[in-house]
Amino acid sequence: MNAPTGIDLSAVTAVDVHVHVQIDDSGRTASPPALTEAMAAYFGSSEKPRTVDETADYYRERRMAAVVFTVDATTNLGHAPNSIDDLAAGARRNADVLIAFGSVDPLQGEAAVEEARRQVLELGVRGFKFHPSVQAFDPSAEQFDPLWTQIEELGVPIIVHTGQTGAGAGTPGGWGFQLSLSNPMLLDDVAARHPRLQVIMAHPSVPWQDEAISIATHKSNTWIDLSGWSPKYFSPALVRAARTYLTQKMLFGSDLPALTPDRWLKDFALLEFPEDKTRMILKDNAARLLGLTG
Repeated sequence: MNAPTGIDLSAVTAVDVHVHVQIDDSGRTASPPALTEAMAAYFGSSEKPRTVDETADYYRERRMAAVVFTVDATTNLGHAPNSIDDLAAGARRNADVLIAFGSVDPLQGEAAVEEARRQVLELGVRGFKFHPSVQAFDPSAEQFDPLWTQIEELGVPIIVHTGQTGAGAGTPGGWGFQLSLSNPMLLDDVAARHPRLQVIMAHPSVPWQDEAISIATHKSNTWIDLSGWSPKYFSPALVRAARTYLTQKMLFGSDLPALTPDRWLKDFALLEFPEDKTRMILKDNAARLLGLTG
């Protein structure tokens, strides 16, 4: 893949691979307002939703690049997300700091496959974001193989939520979201059947951290993004893997607006990783995975 022409890796200190853009210029939000409010209350976050241009300004001020996306869970939520076309266009306007990932609703079957193709070939997205619990699908189910095959053929990676989720947390029935759909072992099946598909397991996969570490160790086409949790709450096993035998598979991510990159980096510094390993996790691994150069 060719790098976005505006990104100068020598000018950025980090690549945040997990950033939500939750609102577009028309005011349409990623999730139903009540769900968005419940998530903000759960995280205790005072961060306001940012448009793609506001997100670019935020990262430009910090001399960082960011992978930005929304999640299309139209079928399960009965709510269309903020415009992916607008998000991709905004990333092109801000190509010095932003990389757009797309999203499709897997429950839409063949239409999702065609939409994935459109988003890459027409919009220029460089990967896809999925959230199995919120989108209500089992990524290992054979019915979704055509979607994974199409993305594999397009040559772009996927970021897939794993583990516990703040979406619906603290509400009766957890908003109906099933945590079991975000067990990383379901992605082991996907990675095994699609060896050319790069699979990023998003977040420390609580309560399945050991499973995620095993998958990342076993399959070269799998990665772990460290977003959504302060590093001071990482399990000893995750810290050990990131410090030693899986350094080259770990990716910095914040999960903005749920967690800011400032907070994440401050707490990560307390782990006192060697400088070379810190650089790999904060920037070099993402550059290698996303095909960035310079």
